[in-house]
Amino acid sequence: MESITSQILSKIDEVHQLYYRLILLVGPAGSGKTNIMKQISINKSSPLINVNFSLSRRLLDLSERKRILKLPDFISEIIDLTNGDLVLLDNIELLFDVRLKHDPLRLLQGISRNVTVVSTWNGSITSGHLIYASPGHPEYHRYPIESFLVVSMR
Repeated sequence: MESITSQILSKIDEVHQLYYRLILLVGPAGSGKTNIMKQISINKSSPLINVNFSLSRRLLDLSERKRILKLPDFISEIIDLTNGDLVLLDNIELLFDVRLKHDPLRLLQGISRNVTVVSTWNGSITSGHLIYASPGHPEYHRYPIESFLVVSMR
C-alpha cells in the first residue's frame, strides 16, 4: 500500500503538465483504496470527500429532472468548498447512476481542469481501457486511458 501511496504522490506532481489534472486510483471494492486516500489526505493536508454522501444530501429533495440539471453545479459546489489546489474524492458510485444521465469520467475531467483531482474508481484496467461494472450492467462504462493518469491497486 505504501508503494501505491508513493505512486500517487509522485503523480500529483506530474499531473500539472496534462490538460486534465486527474488521477484515478483503480481497484475493486474492498481493495484498500479508501485507506490510501486517507494517507494522501494526511500527507497533503487535503480534504477527502465522500461524493455519495455530499451529493446525495443535495439531490435528495429534487425531482429527477432537476437532479439531472443540477448535478454538475453540485459537484462544482462541493469542490469549491474545499478552497484548495488538490481534492481527493472517494465513494463516487452515485455519479454512475443512469438516471442522472451524465458521463462520470467527463464530470471528473471537467472539475480537474481547475484543480488537481485524485479519485477512487471501483473497477479495473483491461487492454488499455478503464472499466466500470460488467458488460450488460446498466452502469457499465469503458474508456480508453488518455488525458488522465491511473494507478492500479493490482
